[in-house]
Amino acid sequence: MVPSHELGPFFEDFTPGGVVPPLPSLTLTEADNTWYRAVTGDQHALVADAGLYSSVSGSSGRLAHPGLVMHVSIGQTTNATRRAIANLYYRSVRVLRPVEIGETLRTTTTVLGMREGSPKGDQHRGKVWLGIRTDADAGPVLAYERCALIPARAGGTGHADDIPGPSEPGDLADLIDAVPGWDLSSLPAEDWTSGDVRVDPLRDHIDLAAPFARSTFNQAAVHRDATTGPGGRRLVYGGHVQAMAQASLSRVCPSMSHVVAWDGCDHLAPTFEGDLLEFDHRLVDTCAAGSGRLLRLETTATIVGDEPSTVLRWTPVVWAR
Repeated sequence: MVPSHELGPFFEDFTPGGVVPPLPSLTLTEADNTWYRAVTGDQHALVADAGLYSSVSGSSGRLAHPGLVMHVSIGQTTNATRRAIANLYYRSVRVLRPVEIGETLRTTTTVLGMREGSPKGDQHRGKVWLGIRTDADAGPVLAYERCALIPARAGGTGHADDIPGPSEPGDLADLIDAVPGWDLSSLPAEDWTSGDVRVDPLRDHIDLAAPFARSTFNQAAVHRDATTGPGGRRLVYGGHVQAMAQASLSRVCPSMSHVVAWDGCDHLAPTFEGDLLEFDHRLVDTCAAGSGRLLRLETTATIVGDEPSTVLRWTPVVWAR
């Protein structure tokens, strides 16, 4: 890997099995919850209301927003993707336990595989498959994979690993053990049935994209430097769109208490500052779990305009009443 004072690695700088140099660990504070809410509009009830979280969880602490935890973790992987052309997808995301304010997040990123791609014009490039684990004070909190498209100096690297695409949904019952031992009886009961779609009437626009990237240590140049983006425009971090989709879900599913997994998160098209988004959420499947239900969802984000464009397909599993 290249030294940290240089922009970042080209495709040839990776080695299968290699560990990416880490970015700093981050101790979460209540201010982090506040800025995350300001950027996304998320109204996760257990994050917003300390008394409600205490009554549900039995803890005297404060819940760190699960979306915030995920995006700090992703940001801590981006020493690998400073030069990224795009992050293609996330797969096999498992949220191993909730995190509270005051815990410190540390992330390890390992290269699982590499595959040289076809050049686009005179630009050589390749896919790099990354395995990620994030730990906090009491042990592991996240495990997932991501696949990034990275520029190469030249072709002919010989890397041709089989890189899996977005993960296929597994049995919801296999995720029951990931549900925390909370009592959700004080939350409103959801009457959402499988197959039903909820369209969020509150559309929202993307702003504060660069502060979002900076606050999570995101090093990808395309999210900071417009000269490196397509058409000379600064590309919005794809996770920003996912975070706004999760905020939308918090509005249409107010009893959502915990995100247990992502089956996948596919970035289908680029987004830019000022884009107006609308969100819809289809309930795919449910399973009884503890004092609530696991809900498997398919959420999409679409840019509103004369020619609407779907930019995100996110498939989370959440725990709700």
